[in-house]
Amino acid sequence: MKKYEVKSFVAIGMLSGVAYVLMLLNFPLPVFPTWLKIDFSDIPALIAAMIMGPLAGVIVELLKNILDLLSTGSETGVPVGHIANFVTGICFILPTYYIYIKLKTKKGLTLALGAASVITAVVMSVLNYLVFLPMYGYFLDFHLKNEVIVRFIFPFNLLKGILLSIVFYGLFLKMQHWIQKQNTLFRRI
Repeated sequence: MKKYEVKSFVAIGMLSGVAYVLMLLNFPLPVFPTWLKIDFSDIPALIAAMIMGPLAGVIVELLKNILDLLSTGSETGVPVGHIANFVTGICFILPTYYIYIKLKTKKGLTLALGAASVITAVVMSVLNYLVFLPMYGYFLDFHLKNEVIVRFIFPFNLLKGILLSIVFYGLFLKMQHWIQKQNTLFRRI
């Protein structure tokens, strides 16, 4: 039992490290404000969830954001961006995991990733409007007009979800047998 616990901790740590590096490789998209950036750091967390369960994916998201906070700091003193990134990752990982686990087919994965993209875009639009952007306004005196929020936040999160889905789907197809083998190994824990 201890051997599998150590293996889980090591796997979560390694995937968190990969997620952190991918988080650093972020980039803006031409049609969106420069503060909205795409990164693929949710993919290792999604792999962790598929192998070890949803809690592992959430832990990878948490550790990734803690590592980034420790290395880059927070411009507000309150890690608003890191909290938002953590919530965004959870909104993407959990629906993908739970829908895929019910269906367990390629079509099911496509449906899961599509649903997760829409859920993430909707939830993050609401949370940005009600929570995160007001926090930025309070701590950084960074205020946006409501039409900017509506015009950019939802499409950005939807596009990010679609890009993550495309990349993850391609990786999953290549790694499917390995992921299933690892899933069987870790489920013994």
